[in-house]
Amino acid sequence: MRIALLTEGGHPYVSGDARLWCERLVRGLEQHEFDLYALGPGPHQEAGGLPVPLPPQVRRVRTAPPWPAEGPGYGRRARRRFAECYEELAGAVCTRAGAAGALPGAEAPGTPGSLTDRFGSALYGLAELAREKGGLAGALRSDIAVRALERACRAPRALCAAHEARVSDLLTIAAHLERALRPLSLDWYDDDTLGAADLCHATTGGPPALCGLLARHFRGVPLLVTEYAVHLRTHYLTSGPHTAAPAVRAVLAAFHGRLTAEVYRAAELITAGDAHARRWQERCGADRARIRTVYPGTAAGPFAEAAEPALRTDPGTLVWAGPVGPGKDLENLLYAFAVVRREEPEARLRVLGTPTGPEGAACLGRCRTLAARLFPEAAEGDHPVSFEEPGPLEETAVSDAYAAGAVVVLSGGAEGFPAGLVEAMLSGRATVSTDVGAVAEVIGGTGLVVPPHDSEALAEACVALLRDPERRARLGAAARARALELFTVERNTMAFHGLYLEIASRCPVRRAAPDEPRPFAAPAESLVPGHWTGPEDRALPRGVPAWAADSTQPSAEEAR
Repeated sequence: MRIALLTEGGHPYVSGDARLWCERLVRGLEQHEFDLYALGPGPHQEAGGLPVPLPPQVRRVRTAPPWPAEGPGYGRRARRRFAECYEELAGAVCTRAGAAGALPGAEAPGTPGSLTDRFGSALYGLAELAREKGGLAGALRSDIAVRALERACRAPRALCAAHEARVSDLLTIAAHLERALRPLSLDWYDDDTLGAADLCHATTGGPPALCGLLARHFRGVPLLVTEYAVHLRTHYLTSGPHTAAPAVRAVLAAFHGRLTAEVYRAAELITAGDAHARRWQERCGADRARIRTVYPGTAAGPFAEAAEPALRTDPGTLVWAGPVGPGKDLENLLYAFAVVRREEPEARLRVLGTPTGPEGAACLGRCRTLAARLFPEAAEGDHPVSFEEPGPLEETAVSDAYAAGAVVVLSGGAEGFPAGLVEAMLSGRATVSTDVGAVAEVIGGTGLVVPPHDSEALAEACVALLRDPERRARLGAAARARALELFTVERNTMAFHGLYLEIASRCPVRRAAPDEPRPFAAPAESLVPGHWTGPEDRALPRGVPAWAADSTQPSAEEAR
């Protein structure tokens, strides 16, 4: 099969979790051909070469720059057509949904005049215009677009917050929509690009999924959408109250809701990284029958040594590892460790992590100050709390820290899929975690789970495990067995291999070229020598005489 992998953020040119997951997926499925389509990097990154050599199954890499290209000039008829489509799109975005309390985009499509159907019709109308005229970049930034947004925001049934939109708010909304709709102007939708694929796999529900929508619309290529972090939920979390005006937040949330609903409606299958993400997808309009849960894969090899009964394990050390940020709730962990020290005076805490941006650096500074205030009697060189950065070999440093510790603690206040918890489980360590995100689903009874922001409960669980080495060993062994069964890279890769085959068998691409190979175009028996169109031998149950068979059917000799 030929897979078009649609990414955002520049894979394979930049680092990050998405790049690592995509690389493992491509290298693990060497029986398929891959075309990589990346939104984000510019020509300077492409000219600088790839960070790692690509495997031979990657046929091509196409990238789209993050800045808009100069759009073509439109005549009067094309401007009128753009104005009609864009006004319909803006009206579908700014109109209030009928169901009270429903998330934007959760309205069921197919009902007469539904906002989802209006949005989809306008979106594909803009895509067809962009294909005919060579792009929409200039039109999406024109006065026509801003005036259409203004009329939609002032309409009687518009969102309440949209009524208060000022000129600056309208310009901000138009600029955001122009960035979100840039995939409409790409030249990726002919027979030599996405049209040549048997399947489009979008690694997020945002702009890459929009590329898959257009490939499905123009060429009938089926779409698979993978969301380890639900795109709409990420937008809600990142568009905080101090980033934009209420009108901007309301309209943009509605736009992403409508786009998400259209993506979920058109996708053949949708994968979620855990049950928490799956519930979000269902709430945003995804059909439950078309959702599959595929857990992220973690390489088990680096943690194999830590899983052995190491003699260097310190029975009194708690370990926390991960990116340092405001959502990790390290302050709560420090307060809990102060309680642990009162019960176990020899206990120690190792915090291993790298700050994530300025907010992470500020959080780490506050934690250092709090640790110094909570343990003023500690000697300068023998402090019970140590803050360490893993350095360039982060995976090895984290594995060594897990091997040297007795209990791994996860104290997040807001967590998606807890990758650090999976690493601790692969290391065979007993864990104490707060019940956020998918923690309870991942741990599955192989560790202790406490309420979030409860330092007393966190401390009590840590003390219980520090005092019971046999229980730690049992929980650690069970955790490693569960992680090896569910959360490895091989498990993740084979799950997507099965999904590829399922989609291709149900939705083969209909191409005009008769000599174009298609998956499942011929049955497997066609590869076996001999004739398979005549009558078959029928196997009789043991003990049934030949005369008892149906005499109307020819025998094997007659058939030959």
